[in-house]
Amino acid sequence: MIIRESVKLGETTITLETGRVAKQAQGSVMITCGETVVLVTACGTEEPRPGIDFLPLSVDFVEKTYAAGKIPGGFFKREGRLRDHEILTSRLIDRPCRPLFPDGYRNEVQVVCTVLSVDKEHPGDVLGMIGASAALHISPIPWAGPIASTRVGRVDGTWIANPTHQQIEAGDVDIIVSASRDAIVMVEGECDEISEDEFVEALWFGHAAVQDVIELQQSMQKAIGAAKWSFQKAQPPEGLEAKVREVALAGIREACGIREKHARYGMFKKVKKAVVASVLADFPDDEAFIKAAYEDLRYNTMREQVVDEGRRVDGRDSTTVRPISIEPGFLPRTHGSALFTRGETQAICVATLGTSRDQQRIDGLLEDEWKRFLLHYNFPPFSVGETRPLRGPGRREVGHGNLAERALTGMLPSAEKFPYTIRLVSEITESNGSSSMATVCGGALALMDAGVPIKAPVAGIAMGLIDIDGRYAVLTDILGDEDHLGDMDFKVCGTDKGITAIQMDIKIQGLKREVVEKALSQARDARVHVLGKMREALDAPRQELSKHAPRITTIKVKPDQIRNVIGPGGKMIKAIVDQTGCSIDVEDDGTVAVASPDGESIARALEIIKTLTAVPEVGAVHKAKVVRVEAYGAFLEFAPGKDGLLHVSEFDWNHVENVDDFLKLGDELDVKIIEVDREGRVRFSHKVLKEKPEGYVERPPRERSDRGDRGDRGDRGGRGRGGDRGGRGGDRGGRGGDRGGRGGDRGGDRGGRGRGGERGGDRGGERGGERGGDRGGERSGERSEERGGDRPARGPRRDGGEETSS
Repeated sequence: MIIRESVKLGETTITLETGRVAKQAQGSVMITCGETVVLVTACGTEEPRPGIDFLPLSVDFVEKTYAAGKIPGGFFKREGRLRDHEILTSRLIDRPCRPLFPDGYRNEVQVVCTVLSVDKEHPGDVLGMIGASAALHISPIPWAGPIASTRVGRVDGTWIANPTHQQIEAGDVDIIVSASRDAIVMVEGECDEISEDEFVEALWFGHAAVQDVIELQQSMQKAIGAAKWSFQKAQPPEGLEAKVREVALAGIREACGIREKHARYGMFKKVKKAVVASVLADFPDDEAFIKAAYEDLRYNTMREQVVDEGRRVDGRDSTTVRPISIEPGFLPRTHGSALFTRGETQAICVATLGTSRDQQRIDGLLEDEWKRFLLHYNFPPFSVGETRPLRGPGRREVGHGNLAERALTGMLPSAEKFPYTIRLVSEITESNGSSSMATVCGGALALMDAGVPIKAPVAGIAMGLIDIDGRYAVLTDILGDEDHLGDMDFKVCGTDKGITAIQMDIKIQGLKREVVEKALSQARDARVHVLGKMREALDAPRQELSKHAPRITTIKVKPDQIRNVIGPGGKMIKAIVDQTGCSIDVEDDGTVAVASPDGESIARALEIIKTLTAVPEVGAVHKAKVVRVEAYGAFLEFAPGKDGLLHVSEFDWNHVENVDDFLKLGDELDVKIIEVDREGRVRFSHKVLKEKPEGYVERPPRERSDRGDRGDRGDRGGRGRGGDRGGRGGDRGGRGGDRGGRGGDRGGDRGGRGRGGERGGDRGGERGGERGGDRGGERSGERSEERGGDRPARGPRRDGGEETSS
């Protein structure tokens, strides 16, 4: 039987369907919102897995690239291991579902969420969370659901349930809330320094938003849900628990008074060994039950001590933060570092600065993105005195690192203000609870030690809860034992102003509002205390970067000048890197970032880039290098790939007879730009930078001679470019008529550019035919001018054409 039902979640509609796809799974639901479709299946075994003492639940959230119309990258062109986003979403689904399985349930359960289609508006993670609850609820697997989840956002002060991608980007809150009919069961998200009251408001807004989704799951279960498998937790023989209590209670109470972790654990181990040996005499076939009864007694004894006596295992009361020790600049060679110790939890946090080429490329389902802030959390086995093989990061490490990253991201400066890629690594060297919060505190200090101008320091604190039949205690800065034996792990990160990130997991079926409010209030007091300790050690980001860190300077060039910086085939940018040793990154918008630990190298690279992109200006003075010598002058390179003509007449105030007597190939001299024509060709003068010789007399203007049908050529022969030098525009007339065709005679006030025949005008044309005027053309044909007779015909140009001169 196919059932398809829809329900509103916020302003969007979600549809749940079962009975059409994956019918052999114990529970399957296809959930749709917009054009995002997620298939969720739940399967389990009817028999427990032997030899384990935990719930073997596995959850996988898998995004198929075809869902977004993409083909996977890489050699194999198929999906491989889960990406970080998929791992994090898998954890979001696992955490609210796990506490709702029966106590002692050891049957294998697997939930698989497969994203089949995705649009650019509706995220698939929340759909997977709702679908997992629905699939488990309609399956025969024992489970105390249903629950429902929603993302809560806020745009312009208005709360939004199940916001779109665009609304998430525009908002200042991004929180995922999972809730049952009566309580909150899981929270995770990030905020822009919102207050505790606003956060509580967001949680209960989300709780109210999911109630209709819970009702829909209930109706689906009644319609087609299978009968649940029966499950009875194995019970110990009568009298065994009483015997264990009689033998073990005194030793457990003594161990609960030992404050040091390993000494306490050693005592627990000693007591357990003695209890097992003693009780086995009366119950020889029930060693597993004896050990389980001992653990239950230890669990209850420690909890009762906290709730009834107000005494924790390390002697603190419920609101005291463990002693804190901070050493900024702990490592000498890194860009920034800090050793953060809180009680028996310790983290070495190291910040490294890089350029934009160090950014991480994220192969996202919708589109690729570049990530400039990376936080990696490492939890080696020695941090808890254990041995195990070193492998890649597990799901726990990925999750803890992501929480710390979200806590700090909002406090980072913009890329425009601080154009560095930042990698923060937390090495947990000791652990007795709250290591992820040590990462937040130590990470903020390492960033400040590296000179990263963060907006405000961030601290984190882990809150716990012990609830015994309605009597409860909220615990500040929990230990590992309190996390393991308690009912809640509530991590709160933020600044003096407000919350930046949060994560809450519980082991009971839900939290009441008053408990959440009390936990947030205590967390704020503790966070302010920790921030005070951090400021005592380092009150502000360092003003200077480490001498080992790269200095990045950015300049902006016009986008059409990027090619000048890069050069053909990257030749120019490679040459700059080789010459200066700098790292250079060029963005599509024209931002050029130059990085090097050496300030002088950066200055040299910037000077080259400025020269490459500079527009030649008349009057500018350059130190130029002679790259070619001709009889009529020399060509000088004043910037890489840019040169201009220094005519022989501009060498010196005195007459220069031979070019080679004045300069040679490779010489460098200062020149001033005296002309830039419309095609960007540059003419230099060297003599204008010198003082005129004493008694120097300016040569009087030359009289124009009548050249008959060739017309006056004016003061100088030239290129026929414009003004009274003869050009392409003005009163030259068209290509026919007054100017004549390309061949034949040409007359008028200005000479044309005809390639054949005779030319006339104020200055005459550049090429072909005979040339007249006071100075005449410089090349080819006959020359009749006062100075023109001693100049040779033009030579070949560098580009294969004919060389021209100004």
